[in-house]
Amino acid sequence: MKQRVGQYLMDAVNAAGVDKIFGVPGDFNLAFLDDIISHDQVEWIGNTNELNASYAADGYARINGLGALVTTFGVGELSAVNGIAGSYAERVPVIAITGAPTRAVESAGKYVHHSLGEGTFDDYRKMFEPITTAQGYITPENATTEIPRLIQAAINERRPVHLHLPIDVAMTEIDVSKSFQPEARDDQDVSHYIQMIEDKLNSAKQPVIITGHEINSFGLHSELEQFVNQTHIPVAQLSLGKGAFNEENEHYLGIFDGSIAEENVKNYVNQSDAILNIGAKLTDSATAGFSFEFDIDDVVMINHNYFKMNETISEQVALPHLIKGLMSISYKNKSEFPMYQRPKEHDYQVDHEPLTQATYFKMMQDFLQLDDILIAEQGSSFFGAYDLALYKDNTFIGQPLWGSIGYTLPATLGTQIAAPHRRNVLLIGDGSLQLTVQSLSTMIRQQLKPIIFVVNNDGYTVERLIHGMKEPYNDIHMWDYKTLPAVFGGDNVVVHDVNTSHELKETFEKINAHSDCMHFVEVKMAIEDAPAKLSDIAKAFASQNK
Repeated sequence: MKQRVGQYLMDAVNAAGVDKIFGVPGDFNLAFLDDIISHDQVEWIGNTNELNASYAADGYARINGLGALVTTFGVGELSAVNGIAGSYAERVPVIAITGAPTRAVESAGKYVHHSLGEGTFDDYRKMFEPITTAQGYITPENATTEIPRLIQAAINERRPVHLHLPIDVAMTEIDVSKSFQPEARDDQDVSHYIQMIEDKLNSAKQPVIITGHEINSFGLHSELEQFVNQTHIPVAQLSLGKGAFNEENEHYLGIFDGSIAEENVKNYVNQSDAILNIGAKLTDSATAGFSFEFDIDDVVMINHNYFKMNETISEQVALPHLIKGLMSISYKNKSEFPMYQRPKEHDYQVDHEPLTQATYFKMMQDFLQLDDILIAEQGSSFFGAYDLALYKDNTFIGQPLWGSIGYTLPATLGTQIAAPHRRNVLLIGDGSLQLTVQSLSTMIRQQLKPIIFVVNNDGYTVERLIHGMKEPYNDIHMWDYKTLPAVFGGDNVVVHDVNTSHELKETFEKINAHSDCMHFVEVKMAIEDAPAKLSDIAKAFASQNK
């Protein structure tokens, strides 16, 4: 069968499960975009800039399992680098495709636009090497081997890959003898590691599991819960990867965030004599500045391509195979542990006083519905939201490891496109919104219907708490946020103005009564007000920077 390379690439991306492609047009990718537009199973989602497109592809991939991004050479791909680096850090698989100058232009070393004017064309590709799990320069000769290799790498490693696609290559017709189909990785023999874990558990009096983001990345929720149900080992989650474990399960302890965790959770985890770290990463923001009291060298690390127990280390074993192997463990935990207590409903007073962060999040707990996707921006929104109790079918999305403010607005564009029939609720602050606000235009263009809560507290709250509460570098210019939907052409967006708990309650009622449109809510709060967890972690960050 004859196909252009661009057509083959789109068929392969679609076979891997992607039906929406995010990006921005540029003259080095335009002819390739024709192959996207003409594809029966793929839709082009044009974005206002490449950074937003990279965040949107990340959000889409977190729900869909794989995302794709198309930019142009130089100015486009470098604008997307921040988003791709975040996907790499947090294990989100995104296929980053760069439309590039022709091979003839490159071989002649011509000083074309978007280049550095030095006649070199591999500078940007080198920049992608540390932030992608695999890279490839696509040619007509290697297209049917390189494209499958790169897509398979993104799937296997749950990390982004980079494809450099000269525009003449995209338009070149090749012989295709076999269509691409993703392949499952061959099973690995993990019995040695599993026996070590079982031996440790059999000698333990107070075992615990700490889990996190890699469970979300690999979609291993049911497998982890099955292991927990059969062994009765309690589970604590990190904020990095919230949603990895069913919070309605009777074996759930709660969030472990170092010294600021609930006393019963903190004490149980710190005093455990067998800690299984399954798919988690003990970062500073997840542990309040590494304030755990156990010896990390005693922790059994069960991560993707990283198993460590005592002196045994392996960097070749896949997390899905390790978790599958855990099912063979014959062990039943008999120790008592503190069961998670879900927050009480209506545990707040509704009045006409200025709304506080504490009341806001207590009310948000009641607003949360069974199947919601909850997206929380790094800063006050994330640190207030990660203590909310999720239902089994909720999905929680934040970016606490990479922590690029502004990520969640375009990420919500991606999550809502990936799950159009689920309610997407975004919690974001005014400082973060100002970085990527143009994605609101794309949401309106795509007729999406998320619910967006913008906290207007006049500046960068998390930075104020770390250093410079009243310094001008933490100030932002006040916008008339409620007019933004109209500026971006959102005639069908319902806008709400919230100053009190009474107004927030009324807004919730209006949103629930009218679910067929986008809701944009401006929530005003005091400048120095912040969730308690954010205040505590800000102190840890400030101390860490000394």
